[in-house]
Amino acid sequence: MASTSNTLLSSSFFGTNLHLSPPTPKTSNSTLHLLSLSKRKSQTTKSNLNNEKTNSFSLKNLPSQATLAALIFSSIPQTTHSALAIDTPPSSPQQVIQAEAIKSSSPFSQNLNLTAPKPQTSSDLPDGNQWRYSEFLNAVKKGKVERVRFSKDGGVLQLSAVDGRRASVIVPNDPDLIDILAMNGVDISVSEGETGNGLFNFIGNLLFPVLAFAGLFFLFRGQGGSGGPGGLGGPMDFGRSKSKFQEVPETGVTFADVAGADQAKLELQEVVDFLKNPDKYTALGAKIPKGCLLVGPPGTGKTLLARAVAGEAGTPFFSCAASEFVELFVGVGASRVRDLFEKAKAKAPCIVFIDEIDAVGRQRGAGMGGGNDEREQTINQLLTEMDGFSGNSGVIVLAATNRPDVLDSALLRPGRFDRQVTVDRPDVAGRVKILQVHSRGKSLAKDVDFEKVARRTPGFTGADLQNLMNEAAILAARRDLKEISKDEISDALERIIAGPEKKNAVVSEEKKKLVAYHEAGHALVGALMPEYDPVAKISIIPRGQAGGLTFFAPSEERLESGLYSRSYLENQMAVALGGRFVLYPSVYLAIKCVIVRIFVHLKPVYLLKFC
Repeated sequence: MASTSNTLLSSSFFGTNLHLSPPTPKTSNSTLHLLSLSKRKSQTTKSNLNNEKTNSFSLKNLPSQATLAALIFSSIPQTTHSALAIDTPPSSPQQVIQAEAIKSSSPFSQNLNLTAPKPQTSSDLPDGNQWRYSEFLNAVKKGKVERVRFSKDGGVLQLSAVDGRRASVIVPNDPDLIDILAMNGVDISVSEGETGNGLFNFIGNLLFPVLAFAGLFFLFRGQGGSGGPGGLGGPMDFGRSKSKFQEVPETGVTFADVAGADQAKLELQEVVDFLKNPDKYTALGAKIPKGCLLVGPPGTGKTLLARAVAGEAGTPFFSCAASEFVELFVGVGASRVRDLFEKAKAKAPCIVFIDEIDAVGRQRGAGMGGGNDEREQTINQLLTEMDGFSGNSGVIVLAATNRPDVLDSALLRPGRFDRQVTVDRPDVAGRVKILQVHSRGKSLAKDVDFEKVARRTPGFTGADLQNLMNEAAILAARRDLKEISKDEISDALERIIAGPEKKNAVVSEEKKKLVAYHEAGHALVGALMPEYDPVAKISIIPRGQAGGLTFFAPSEERLESGLYSRSYLENQMAVALGGRFVLYPSVYLAIKCVIVRIFVHLKPVYLLKFC
């Protein structure tokens, strides 16, 4: 070999090191020297790595190794003598990707260090199996997503990256997503959901509503029973009566608790006596009335009397409101009436109480429409149960209403409601007894006189008197008193009649003086008029819309009869004019005298309104 010191060209090719020496000068004795591998390896390593610092590289990951080989051999000059050295690959090949020319002292050689492009990696892809939508778009635009599969509703997609990684992405409403995927060559597909046999799908769709309906059926049946006779049965159980039943009535009310309705109690005591001693009447061939209709204004104690009958008789007691018979569905009212009387017949002898019967017992044929037809079906069934072909032996019907004029005539005939018991407003004696009943459990002062209170409350019902005593107790508690005095009862009465006291009203002294003169005029004229109501109280405390009040105690006889004499009406007009006559005696008297003389013989009510 020549004595030149040209550096060998070193490269890693197919996993081995290739060392190419520059050509020697052309001689006659051209030979090819093939040295041993071990010797060449040690010489090449020292000369190339230590002295010339020639880098080696691995071509395993290059896209085309044949191209690289052609490039290496094309850089070697055509000579007759060349040295080829084949060594084993180094233990740790260098992954260097560069291409540069290295200066050499030899004019026949050029050191070239070639590196391949860096392969594409997935180190910058998001971690995890759940990507954000922005991360997904970046990966698509960089060509790192190979295919996507949308869910059936389009809300979620499953992706496959180029490195085999899989992830899911929640997809917002982006109309440009499909175009972005198509431009970047992503394979797009849509999931069809779970596939299965058509028969299984049909059975699955049919099975769910059947199971839901069956669950509701057993749920309502367990709560309401099997329906009972005359009812709809079934799951909804609308046909069953909603009446309250007491095998042993525990109303806590007897006839001793009912005051002010002596005539009504006398009528109903016969019903109680029949239930307790039926042989006494049947031995003489008497038949107990099948029904009793309690008629009277609101608050007179009709429901209280029915509870007292149940408490006195001690028989099974059914109670319900007439409005409970009518519901949304047609036929429910008649079905509930049948169910109620079936239960009552099973417990005979017993009492059935229907409150506010005018809700279903109105005159038939007065209206049109489905609602009227349903109500007529209900009353027809009620008439049949009370006095039909089979009868209702042992069942006594009590009903209450404050509008007997609207009831059907067939409902009021003998055989159904044989008796109409009138429960009217109590008189003075009745009001005294009612006040005594409602004062139980209350601490009363010694100055309380129920006789005077009763005379000041004409027309009050039992409910009104109960409210009066309750308001008096509240006022006493508000004033930190231990007893209820006559002042609390009087203030409570004024509150009920005229409204609450205006405590925040600012009234000047001049106005108070005028109001006092005005009310004194009413009281003075009323006291001077013969056969007129006595004065009970005068007040100048503003209440409601009144600046002051003058209370008279009207005659009980006139209130009950509703008949007023001519002299009483003239006195009433004079009392009405008395308040203004005191303030304007001269002018007002002249004007009023003319008006009185004109209208006194025509319609006195006009004068009352005018004054």
